[in-house]
Amino acid sequence: MTNNDIFKKLRVALMLRDDQIVEILELVDFRITKSELGAFFRDDKHENYVECGDQVLRNFLNALVIHLRGTKENPKNPNDVLAKHKAQIPAKEGSKDRSEFKATPRDEEKSRGDEAPSKSRPATKNTSKKQYPKGNSKVQVVEKVKYNFGKNKKS
Repeated sequence: MTNNDIFKKLRVALMLRDDQIVEILELVDFRITKSELGAFFRDDKHENYVECGDQVLRNFLNALVIHLRGTKENPKNPNDVLAKHKAQIPAKEGSKDRSEFKATPRDEEKSRGDEAPSKSRPATKNTSKKQYPKGNSKVQVVEKVKYNFGKNKKS
């Protein structure tokens, strides 16, 4: 695992923004700009990608300890610091509560790529059977559509 991978995982796990990381690094008198920091988080194949050096990661980890625990003279509770980070993340308009990040359970019927959904439970409702009984010979709207496949009628 490279230094960049460690840096990215710490950033995501602690829910830190770039400006927060710059402030944390200033706790150990290590100055870095947001653009230099953004180069660490780019894709490996990007032209502006920069490998995170040992010195940057070491200073970030030392500063992170001070940020979360505080100093001997002024100790902090790490859980309070992390709760403060969660509170600073803006909530999306559609979400009611963003304090917990829980994955939604996967639908087993839809997630199986190798098999068709089972016959015991239909994956979607088929309303065409209810609207048109077997004796009714109405043509569906989709069946009326003629596809020209990009060819003009006049040609």
